[in-house]
Amino acid sequence: MKQGSTNRKVNQQAREVIASILLFEISDPRLSLVTITGCEVSYDRSVCNVFYTADRGEYEEVAEAFEKASGRIRSLMARQLSWRVAPALRFILDKSVDEAECIASALERDAERNRESAAIAAEREAIEAAEETDQE
Repeated sequence: MKQGSTNRKVNQQAREVIASILLFEISDPRLSLVTITGCEVSYDRSVCNVFYTADRGEYEEVAEAFEKASGRIRSLMARQLSWRVAPALRFILDKSVDEAECIASALERDAERNRESAAIAAEREAIEAAEETDQE
């Protein structure tokens, strides 16, 4: 989907407002360690998809907390924004952070294996070189 500069600004504004509301206005402890990773506001501003990330073990609790607090977040958002309508909020779990962590750990394991293989190869070369000098 093509995104113009106005749409990017609207999405960024929505993300900042929702993050601020979660930080200062909502007292639900289940939402204390939630990060808003992005927002996609529809062209007519009637719907806002809010992407968030949380700790892996708390996905269901956070989803329930968002379901419970969505009306309050929507009304606070309407007060802070000068939009004609308060968009309906859809909270969507963003698993890209978890996927990035998995990829990073896999790359780290691969790098460790490469270092071990290089050390073993260097040892073999040293042993072979020592054997060749002994034979001469």
